Amino acid sequence: MDKKLKLYGFNNLTKSLSFNIYDVCYAKTPREQKDYIAYIDEQYNSDRLTCILERVAEMVGAQVLNIAKQDYEPQGASVTLLIAEEPVNSLRQRGDEVVAHLDKSHVTVHTYPEYHPETSIATFRVDIDVSTCGVISPLNTLDFLIGSFDSDIITMDYRVRGFTRDVGGRKLFIDHEITSIQDYIAKPTLERYDAVDINVYHANLFHTRMMLKELDLQNYLFNTDVHELPPRERLEIASSLRREMIDIFSGKNVY
Repeated sequence: MDKKLKLYGFNNLTKSLSFNIYDVCYAKTPREQKDYIAYIDEQYNSDRLTCILERVAEMVGAQVLNIAKQDYEPQGASVTLLIAEEPVNSLRQRGDEVVAHLDKSHVTVHTYPEYHPETSIATFRVDIDVSTCGVISPLNTLDFLIGSFDSDIITMDYRVRGFTRDVGGRKLFIDHEITSIQDYIAKPTLERYDAVDINVYHANLFHTRMMLKELDLQNYLFNTDVHELPPRERLEIASSLRREMIDIFSGKNVY
């Protein structure tokens, strides 16, 4: 990503990254499930999500023009950042209106904490979309996003659309090398996950799924000490968690 191409005029390649994470938790009783949802909902409220997205905007070289955020009842939150490459103080302004060509588009995040009374598993899902039209790819934000959440399962989609031209007039339908989204994730992070790719190279479509390899059971218990549980129950809980994770990772009901 450090090697820059000499382009002519405006780069209208649109680079879109959809990043989805799932965090699962074992909460045995309905009360524990509700308490977990309330806890995770507060941990990732719209204010904290805004801070994460502002950092993402900084990493892709964008200037934030507008922030819209909302917390929901009974749970969940959304944040949308309108962004542009040009500094705000260099844009033409008309009254309170900012007039600009939004060459980097937007960054959004939505959260979906959920549980079902018939199961003992609660799930927290986060969807983040980053769309840019500049030289910097949103793939550069992946390590930061993975580290910003408790990520048990991760699905990522990356697509490059449109075209630009080099100074000789030759059309470029992608302006950086990529064989896999995994190429943009730090090796220590990848070593913690099982990862699968589905790529359509001629269409500049890239998909990667990741699932955490090792489970530290204590990290998945809410208000419960793992040492208070008998070995048999620990094994049953670990099996339930792994089955849930495999279903989400596979995108279908395996069990």
